[in-house]
Amino acid sequence: MELAEIRSSLETTAQQIKDFRGSLDLENMEVRIAELEDQMLDPDFWNDQQAAQKVINESNELKEVYNSFQSLAKQQEDMEISLELLKEETDIDMQQELEEELIQYKQDIANFELKLMLNDPYDKNNAILELHPGAGGTESQDWGSMLLRMYQRFAEKKGFKVETIDYQAGDEAGIKSVTLLIKGHNAYGYLKAEKGVHRLVRISPFDSSGRRHTSFVSIDVMPELDDDIEIEVRPDDLKIDTYRSTGAGGQHINTTDSAVRMTHIPTGIVVTCQSERSQIKNREKAMKMLKGKLYQKEQEEKEQELAEIRGEQKEIGWGSQIRSYVFHPYSMVKDHRTGIETGNTQAVMDGDLDEFVNGYLRSRIG
Repeated sequence: MELAEIRSSLETTAQQIKDFRGSLDLENMEVRIAELEDQMLDPDFWNDQQAAQKVINESNELKEVYNSFQSLAKQQEDMEISLELLKEETDIDMQQELEEELIQYKQDIANFELKLMLNDPYDKNNAILELHPGAGGTESQDWGSMLLRMYQRFAEKKGFKVETIDYQAGDEAGIKSVTLLIKGHNAYGYLKAEKGVHRLVRISPFDSSGRRHTSFVSIDVMPELDDDIEIEVRPDDLKIDTYRSTGAGGQHINTTDSAVRMTHIPTGIVVTCQSERSQIKNREKAMKMLKGKLYQKEQEEKEQELAEIRGEQKEIGWGSQIRSYVFHPYSMVKDHRTGIETGNTQAVMDGDLDEFVNGYLRSRIG
């Protein structure tokens, strides 16, 4: 890389730093961080542990953004100084180090920009992810198990924890349905990009004639909501059934009717939970899932209204096919919302979804 290229790249990143500075309102962030730290020094701070945890979480989130920006700004200054030194005196080793630092710096800025995009009300929350194979029996159920593994791998790469809330095994292979709780900062913000129908084209391993098959799995994603979120669920609107757990993905098999199926009568929304031995705990988790689905439904309706006001022909909701995975006659994964595609299908199935997730989040800006 020539010095002129390095200079051009640093001018671009300097503008990005300037844009970040303009949008972050650093002075107010400093004031708010100081206020939160004062609250944490109060002797009665831990009297209400739930409220205390919220203060700590807000403080940590603000500090993460503030400190990350300051680190990026300082790095920008240091690289500009290095460039000035290289203009005065050629140093091959120093120039190579600067080139390598600049490559990583661009990625760091992209990651920071992505975090700033996750600013919807519940982006920072845990995510509840459901997989529902479509028509096609064993084919679609096997495709469901492949996607289950893909999301488990994606979660591992992000440092998220995965808990199986509900697991219904397929008749011969794969799954009938699975519900996962994916725990981690920004889990919902990232995984909301995966909501929709995922389509697979391949030579079926279950077809002795070696024919090509198309399978579909619907992915639903919602935030895990806290108990204090104001989403009204009237007891009269609920139908609650209990049944015996069938075992969640290799976990315990209950001998009592602890599993819970909760139906919200006005909307027809159904949630199930069998991950806990206690029926009470399963009810609590099911209620969180139901609130998440009701929130999600409300957001989709608002988005649909806005689309109609703008005159957009936009399909929103369960039926939208978002991504195709082709294993035969060629290898390709393509996202139909953004046009992003790759031929490295194995990497995608191993959980390498960042390109698709990031592309979706960027496409929603503006």
